[in-house]
Amino acid sequence: MIKEACVENLSEALLAQERGADRIELCDNLAVGGTTPSYGTIVTCKKLLDIPVIVMIRPRGGDFVYSSSEVDAMLEDIRVCREAGADGIATGALTASGDVDLQLLMRLISQSGSMQITFHKAIDETKNIETEILKLKNTGIHRILTSGAAPTALGGIRMLTRLIHLTAGHPVILTAGKVTSANLDELSRLIPATEFHGRKIVGDLK
Repeated sequence: MIKEACVENLSEALLAQERGADRIELCDNLAVGGTTPSYGTIVTCKKLLDIPVIVMIRPRGGDFVYSSSEVDAMLEDIRVCREAGADGIATGALTASGDVDLQLLMRLISQSGSMQITFHKAIDETKNIETEILKLKNTGIHRILTSGAAPTALGGIRMLTRLIHLTAGHPVILTAGKVTSANLDELSRLIPATEFHGRKIVGDLK
């Protein structure tokens, strides 16, 4: 089982590694769901951590429909991550009608080089999560972060199980939604996932 800890700064990243996280998702501004962290934070995390660092690429909180200037910023942030040696990025984009913005996603993927790609929880805000995940299957992304379109992983058990069977590991369904060190064992028994993600997946990092 892979445990991915969602962290907001360097000290949390170091503590997550110490407590057994297998990978981190590095963000800023988790109060709005996460935005792109600073270049210095990315570089220092890569210097000090021995586990993979996935960097959030999101220019602001709010919805996932982006303007052309925001797209320019995202592309530049991806370039910076690539130069900093990040192992991957977590990103996502939707159209105004609530579908995955495949055209923009392919631009972001193209800028990413050899970095891994996670499509983040924007997928849970699409009109039809199964349809949209099938669209992502052949894009080359590595994983999809989702709670099965439910507020929590526990509430999304049926859909998460369905999505795991639907994708057959390509891409990986990265199970999220209030996953903690306290409920991880239970969730891993109920959901046939190989990867889990949470703010407190290795305990409280505050």
